[in-house]
Amino acid sequence: MGAATSFTREDVYFPSGGDLCAGWMYVPEGVESPPVVILGHGFGATREMRLDAFAERFAAAGIAALAFTYRNFGDSGGEPRQVLSIKRQLADWDAAIDYVKSRGDLDGERVAVWGSSFGGGHAITVASRHPELRAAVAQCPFTDGHASMRALGPVGTLRLLPVVARDYLASITGREPVRIAAAGEPGTRAIMNAPDALPGYLALVPEGKQLVNEVAARIATQAAFYRPGRAAKDVKLPILFCVCDHDSVTPPAQTLAYARTAPLGEIKSYPFGHFDIYLGDPFEAVVKDQVEFLARHLAS
Repeated sequence: MGAATSFTREDVYFPSGGDLCAGWMYVPEGVESPPVVILGHGFGATREMRLDAFAERFAAAGIAALAFTYRNFGDSGGEPRQVLSIKRQLADWDAAIDYVKSRGDLDGERVAVWGSSFGGGHAITVASRHPELRAAVAQCPFTDGHASMRALGPVGTLRLLPVVARDYLASITGREPVRIAAAGEPGTRAIMNAPDALPGYLALVPEGKQLVNEVAARIATQAAFYRPGRAAKDVKLPILFCVCDHDSVTPPAQTLAYARTAPLGEIKSYPFGHFDIYLGDPFEAVVKDQVEFLARHLAS
């Protein structure tokens, strides 16, 4: 697999659960039937929040890339808006895999998944369920809801409970979801409220793009019991864990413990925070390692 100097980007849509997921398909030029990596983002985030930067690097290395947005967010379909369902998001990953396999211009036998943050946890789950995949990348992955709740702290967790209860009542009665901030300042009612959470989240939004920094509150209890790191031991294909030493959102100690259970796992640690690796020198460091890993495992 040779490096590509240029690539094309196409707006694409693929079906999932009766709705459509929107995505960008990057295809390297001059590479016949290239392998492909599928990219999914983190908590409440859309592909515009720096997934394009990673996809461009993969495409330039001769690897096609599909960066997509989950249903109910961004320009993907699905109602009600800003409702994050773990089950639905995992179904979106399955649909994305089906989509890239259906394209005649890609090599459907050489497919990898790449997820970041909450999507990094999904990547572990998806890799454990799809042994036909060639490789997976879990970047600063959410691996254990209990650990992340501890990072939020007891006061922060208790602050969420009343609004979570109201949102569950709204879902039962068919009313509009009760939403809270995905990222907020310390001490505020938000899913992520570490000191670097809000500025880090906002830094990922491109100029001129409006961010809807809200999610339905019900996800707080779902996420607390989501422990995708436990599936690492069942991932039989090569998987790269990119772990941030100073991660305030997804505690690195728990992630490393899970990563060591993956039979073909590789671990790279970086002296950065959770949101640092999307930009600047930290981005350059992590994407270099990811390109090397994917090129190695997606080779013919």
